[in-house]
Amino acid sequence: MSETKRKSDGRDKGRRRFRADGTPIWGQRNIDGPGVWVTCVKGKERQTVGELYDVFESLANQLWPAESVTASDEPQGSDDDDDNDDEGADDIEKRIAKEVASMKRPRKETRFANCQTSTPCVVFIACKPPVDPVKLVVTHVQNVADTGVTHTRYSQRLTPVAGSCVANIAEIRSLCSRIVTTAFSEQPERKFKVLRLLQYKIELRMRNHNTLTRDKLISELAKCVPEGHIVSLDDPELFILVEIFKSVCGISVVKDYYKLQKFNVMEIANAKNLKDENAASRVLDKEKGDAGPSVGLTTTGTEADIEK
Repeated sequence: MSETKRKSDGRDKGRRRFRADGTPIWGQRNIDGPGVWVTCVKGKERQTVGELYDVFESLANQLWPAESVTASDEPQGSDDDDDNDDEGADDIEKRIAKEVASMKRPRKETRFANCQTSTPCVVFIACKPPVDPVKLVVTHVQNVADTGVTHTRYSQRLTPVAGSCVANIAEIRSLCSRIVTTAFSEQPERKFKVLRLLQYKIELRMRNHNTLTRDKLISELAKCVPEGHIVSLDDPELFILVEIFKSVCGISVVKDYYKLQKFNVMEIANAKNLKDENAASRVLDKEKGDAGPSVGLTTTGTEADIEK
């Protein structure tokens, strides 16, 4: 291969941003760890990742702000202004060395990474510590419920998972026991430190998976819940979200899952905006009623009186 050809290939490779299958080169190939499952508009997976990066980074900066620069990282001047010229030169060299060192510092590691799913309408964004995907998603959907603004165009349902594992019974039970026990123990207790019995429901969703059956999985998942808590299909306090995609299983525990439209941001925004429109319409109707008969009716009555 000629030198020109090698250089051309190198430049093309350097400019390449996506693999042949459409996945970005900065994404992970394996789905692992805590993160967020996202359903989106078909054919808009790439745009979904981009818009969620912006939303998640903005929220993460508020919830987990980056550590401020310590005083030791700041350039420090000399305390003695009366040092001789040699000491002044040394001080300048130290400052230059610090500036060069700061320029060579590695870039801050990203807190989110897109993982390859190779499936239309499905995206998984992994979250790195200290980001808690459950807190992240709940904060976002609550903001949407309060404002009616999604800040996204293609994202639909967001399902946070506190951890992931291989989709087999042994691994799922181990992961579920850890996550559920921790989540249930964090709930407020009754007076006198009496354990509060909670009502819960298992929300299981399976995609591209035919090894395990729903009935078998739900039965095994229920065994992981601490004794004494009650299953409630109508009005649960906690929801155990279980997301199985191909050979990966993710689990989390959340509240208000039904109240917040199963974390579908499009439906949450539509419900909020429709509610506001109805409220505005009722206010307008009330104002019309308080204003009394319309001008047209009043005029007609006046004309009738004149004719008499």
